[in-house]
Amino acid sequence: SNLSASCWSRLHPANMFNSYNVKFHHRKALTSPYPGSHIERSQVPEDKVGWLTEWEDYNPVEYTAKSVLARPNWADPQINDEGFSPKFNERDGEVERKSLNGLYVVENGRPRNPVGRTGLTGRGLLGRWGPNHAADPVVTRWKRDGSGNKVAHPVSGKNILQFVAIKRRDCGEWAIPGGMVDPGEKITATLKREFEEEALNSLQKSPEEKAKLEKQLQKLFSQEHFVVYRGYVDDPRNTDNAWMETEAVNYHDETGETMDNLPLEAGDDAGVVKWVDISEKLELYASHSYFIKLVTEKQGAHWSEDPGSECHE
Repeated sequence: SNLSASCWSRLHPANMFNSYNVKFHHRKALTSPYPGSHIERSQVPEDKVGWLTEWEDYNPVEYTAKSVLARPNWADPQINDEGFSPKFNERDGEVERKSLNGLYVVENGRPRNPVGRTGLTGRGLLGRWGPNHAADPVVTRWKRDGSGNKVAHPVSGKNILQFVAIKRRDCGEWAIPGGMVDPGEKITATLKREFEEEALNSLQKSPEEKAKLEKQLQKLFSQEHFVVYRGYVDDPRNTDNAWMETEAVNYHDETGETMDNLPLEAGDDAGVVKWVDISEKLELYASHSYFIKLVTEKQGAHWSEDPGSECHE
C-alpha cells in the first residue's frame, strides 16, 4: 500500500491523500508507547484502520499531555471547556482549522482523523483539535568535490543532492528543519523563520547578525521554489482527534554560493545541524524521507542504487 501511494503521488505530489483511490495506512501514527510518555495505544489491525470498517469493540486510550493541558498559547482548551466553541473545517479567527485534505468529519464535537484510527483519542502532544499545521523547508544543493564539480554516484551515475538536516532534541531522529505555523502567519514566513531558528540559530544572534542572515536568506527564499507536498503527515504524535499536516517546499541553491556564505548552527529544537547526502538509505522523522525522495525525483538526482526501485506503471 505504501508503494502504490508513493507511485500515485508522483502524479499528484501536492495532494496525495485527496483521492479515495489511494489506500494508505498509518505506520508511525500507530507506534507505542506514545512519544514522551509511557502510554500504550490500543492496537489497531491494518484492516481496521479505516473508519468505513465497522468495529464496535474499538476502545482507544484517551491521552492529552500535561504540557498541552497547561494551556500554552499554542494549545486549544479541552473540548468541553466553557466558552470554547471551535469552528472546525474553516478559518477560526487566527487559527486555521481547515485541512489541506478537504473536509473532515466532526463526531460528538471532536474532529476525526481523516486517515483512520490510531488507537488513541485526545490530543497527545498536539495543541490543536483537528489539523495542526506545519511547514518544512527542504534546502538543497549539489554535492561538489574540491574543485567545485558536481559529484555523481558511482552506481546510478546521477548527481548526489544534499539537504540541510537537523537532529531533533525530542527524539534524536534526523529531520527537515521545520515547525508549526503560528496563528495568522503565512506559510512562506513560517518556512523561512523555522529554517533560521533551527539551522542558523537566529534566536541567539544579535540584531546585526540576524539582519545579515536575513539578507542572505532572502535571496534563496525569494527565488523559484517547488512545493513538494501538501497534506496529512504520518506522524507518531497523531491521534484520532488531532493530526499533523504540512507543506514541504524545496528551495534549491543550484550554484551553492548562497548557502556557502551561511554558517549552519543548530538552534531552538535542533541538537545538531549539517548537510546530509541524499539516498534511499536515509532514515528520517515522520514522513520526511518520502518528501526528500520527491525532491530527488524533481531534481533528477541520485536516490537508489537499484534502478528497479523507481515506480512503474
